[in-house]
Amino acid sequence: MTENGGGLHVVDHPAAEADGAFPVVILVHGSLDRGTSFARVVRRLPDLHVVTYDRRGYHRSRGALPLAMSLEDHMADLVGIVAGRPSVLVGHSYGGDVALGAAAACPGVVRAVGVYEPPLPWSDWWPRRKGGDMAAEDPATFAEGFFRRVVHDDAWERLPERARAERRADGPALVAELASIRREHSPIDFANLTVPVVLGRGGRSLPHHRRAIDALAELLPTSEIIEFPGATHGAHLSHPDAFAAFVRCVVARGQESEL
Repeated sequence: MTENGGGLHVVDHPAAEADGAFPVVILVHGSLDRGTSFARVVRRLPDLHVVTYDRRGYHRSRGALPLAMSLEDHMADLVGIVAGRPSVLVGHSYGGDVALGAAAACPGVVRAVGVYEPPLPWSDWWPRRKGGDMAAEDPATFAEGFFRRVVHDDAWERLPERARAERRADGPALVAELASIRREHSPIDFANLTVPVVLGRGGRSLPHHRRAIDALAELLPTSEIIEFPGATHGAHLSHPDAFAAFVRCVVARGQESEL
C-alpha cells in the first residue's frame, strides 16, 4: 500500500511467485467507485502482479489535490502510475475511458487494454440526462442520486450510514468528471491506439452500454468483444470469475503483442 507522488492511494498486489511476472496489470475503477471494488477479481489473479488505486477525488485519494477536473487529468494520473513499466490496463466503466486515453498517450509502454462498458457521452446516440446543469447541484445529493440510478435504491438503503457518507463525499469528483466528459468530440485519440484492445459487456446490460462496445469495435477494427452472460454493468462485483478471465485475456493479448 503506497501513496504515489501525486498523493494517490495505490495498492500493489505482487504475484505469488515473485519472478518478475510480466506485465503489471493496472485496474481502473469507474465513477463513484474505488479500487477495493476489484477485491474479488484480484483474489482470482494470484499469479499476476496487479495494481489497484483510488482515482483522484475518490475514497482514500480524496485528499489528492488539485481535484481532477477532466478525463485528461485522470489519464495523466494513470500514466504516472504506469511509470514507464510494461503494463496492461483494464478499466471498468469511466475507468475504461481513462485506460484507453492513457494507452493512446503512452504508446510503447502499455501492451494491451481491456475495457468493460466505457461511456461514450460524446456520441449523438448516448442518452442525455434531464433536469438541468449537474454542476449546479449539491455534489453529495448528486452522488446519492447517481448511486440510486446506477446501482439500485435498495442497495443504497442497505448501505450503513458511514458508507453512505463516504459516497456522498465522493460527489465533487463525480460531478467534475461527468461534467467534463460530456463533449461534442471524443477526448481520446483512437487513431493513436495501436495495441490490442479487448472489449467487454454484459448480456443483460442497458442498450447504450452494449452499443458503446459495438461503436468501439468499429473504431478499433483489431479489437475483440467478450460477452459476460447474465451480467449487467457491475460485472466486476457480480461476476468476478468472468471478470478475472477477462483480465487474463487482456494479459494474453499483451504478451502476444511482444512476440
